[in-house]
Order: sequence, then C-alpha cells, then structure tokens
Amino acid sequence: SLQKWVLREISNFEYLMQLNTIAGRTYNDLSQYPVFPWILRDYVSETLDLTNPAVFRDLSKPIGVANERHARDVKENFEDPTGTVDKFHYGTHYSNAAGVMHYLIRTEPFTTLHIQLQSGRFDCSDRQFHSVPAAWQARMENPVDVKELIPEFFYFPEFLENQNGFDLGCLQLSNEKVGDVVLPRWARSREDFIHQHRKALESEYVSAHLHEWIDLIFGYKQRGPAAVEALNVFY
Repeated sequence: SLQKWVLREISNFEYLMQLNTIAGRTYNDLSQYPVFPWILRDYVSETLDLTNPAVFRDLSKPIGVANERHARDVKENFEDPTGTVDKFHYGTHYSNAAGVMHYLIRTEPFTTLHIQLQSGRFDCSDRQFHSVPAAWQARMENPVDVKELIPEFFYFPEFLENQNGFDLGCLQLSNEKVGDVVLPRWARSREDFIHQHRKALESEYVSAHLHEWIDLIFGYKQRGPAAVEALNVFY
C-alpha cells in the first residue's frame, strides 16, 4: 500500500487508515483508537486557502511543540531526571480513551462512557470539546494538551452536533451554553467543515509532508535517539 500511496492510487485518508490498522489500532478499542493528525492551523479566516502553506500545521513536529514556544519547556522537562522513571517529554499521550470520548461526547455510546469515566456526570464545560478553533488554541497555549485528532474529523459531521440535546453546561468566561461544536469561520456548516477538512487532508501540501508525521507516530521517530531529538518521547 506504500507503493500505491506514493503513486497516488490511494488517498491520504485511506493510507492513514491502513497504517492505523497495521499498527493494531481499531475502532473496537478506545485505548488503541485510530489516530489522525491535526493538519490545519487556520481556524479564523473567512475562507480557507489550501494553496497557502501558512494555513497548515508543521507536520514534522509533534503536536506538543506545534507552538515553537513550547519546545524549550519540553526539552527542560526531559532533562529533569528524578531517576525513578524513564525520561519523557510529555506526561500524557496524543491518543487515549479519554481523548476519544472527549471528541465524541455528543455521540452514543461515547456519551455514556464519558459519564461513567467522570463518575456519573459530564466533565466541567470548560474542559469539554466545545469548539474546533478553541481546541486548536488549547494546543497553542497549553503544552500539556497533546491530543491529535480521530478519523471522524474527516468524514462524520454528526459528531459535531448535539443531536440528543445533552445538557453540557455553560462555559465559565462567556456563560455560553455548550451545544453543537463551534466551527471555524471558514466552515458554513458541519458538512462543509468535514468537506473542506478532508480536502485539506488530500491537498498538495499535506501529500508532500504527511510522511513526516507518519515517522513520528508510526515510524522511526517513535523511540530511541531519533525520538529524543524530535521531542517525541511519551511517558
């Protein structure tokens, strides 16, 4: 399938799904759920210009240092040997069960699983997935939040809608009620968001750089000296 992908016979989406499957990731296990990259960094423009490299995230860097300001802290974190555990850059992971439930909180069975995880209620509103631009902003401001995306961001508009009318509370600062997921300005609807996001995934820029992210998640930069150098070591 690598050959097919290089020859553009299969899409980036399809190739990522195949890599996830080969890596033992599956929809049947929340702790090994398929992982997809954040690919954009422009969630504020009125229109999304996929010919402009500046709208894309740097796929050669782990999401924890997508904001270069974090690189120094992450390095310092690594050089703090308490001696009890192996050294790491990040104390949380780019893909875990809580993260999957976080994104899919509006969709069953994930709603119920989330409530069980939070001992019988919804997590506080500010920590919920309430907005795509705010989720990216969190990656920019908070080096502890290193969640990548899940495949649903590229084909499943329903997870962005609070179809069941769950009471997800209100945000502290704005007192705004959490309902449907707030979309980037360039998206006219949930379907439009998914359509443009998928188009971004298949764009020329991503096709040229996706292998860099694959090295981090599935390839030689996962462990050893290459991982240390790439700031890609997880607890």
